[in-house]
Amino acid sequence: MDIKKVGVIGCGTMGGGIVQTCAQSGYEVRVLEVTEPLLAKGLASIDRILANNVKKGKITIQGKQDIQNRINGTLDINSFSDCDIVIEAATEKLDVKKRIFAALDKICPPNTILATNTSCLSIIDMAIVTGRPDKVLGLHFMNPVPVMALLEIIRTILTGEETLNVGRAFGLSLGKTIVETKDEPGFIANRLLMPFILNSIRMLENGFASRDDIDKSIKLGLNHPLGPLALADIIGLDTVYFIVSALYDELKDPQYASPTMLKKMVAANWLGRKSGKGFYEYEKMV
Repeated sequence: MDIKKVGVIGCGTMGGGIVQTCAQSGYEVRVLEVTEPLLAKGLASIDRILANNVKKGKITIQGKQDIQNRINGTLDINSFSDCDIVIEAATEKLDVKKRIFAALDKICPPNTILATNTSCLSIIDMAIVTGRPDKVLGLHFMNPVPVMALLEIIRTILTGEETLNVGRAFGLSLGKTIVETKDEPGFIANRLLMPFILNSIRMLENGFASRDDIDKSIKLGLNHPLGPLALADIIGLDTVYFIVSALYDELKDPQYASPTMLKKMVAANWLGRKSGKGFYEYEKMV
């Protein structure tokens, strides 16, 4: 099966990044948002990123225009009726995702692959609301999608071999390095990353070390590009809290229990870069 037309549900941080990456790789992309303002905001963000790439000499003005010409925004989910693959990047709420998959199952042709970009939720729970569970898999992109090389491919116990092969080929066509894992909470990256971030927060919370010393120790001692607290700000502290809560609920493993500091920061809307304040302060994203 050849992928020519890609559908993406959601044009936020992750969805917009997936849209941009697919369009840059030559695919015709259709992206859905729930309101016109959200769609306009997502497309404007892609435009800003591409314009910045032009300034840096990474692409030409014509290249930018060609990429954007391959992107079409929509408010109508029925627009996905001719897509070869649809990637869901909506809010991390299982009931929302299940509704989306049930709707896509009715709209898309039987051979269309349905994928989710979830970072931690059960993929088989989405697959079984469709009449094509063998055509459902996880495609977990890393943030920011156009920059990060990794793509986690997640196979449920019902995912077909052909679906997996098409998913691999599609990921490689986007220039991604593929890792594969089972449909288990957190998959590979977040299963490993979240205890690392939470232990860093506990160190800060307990006065074991300062924010700057924790991050410097990891940057300079382990040669990471940034420290765990700065990374948490990029991911979004609400997203971190959601992921670890889901992991803890499923696994009941104390290493995934949220520190009180994280809960209180999320309650205060200190979400990191996107809110302008987290462990560090930033210019608020528009």
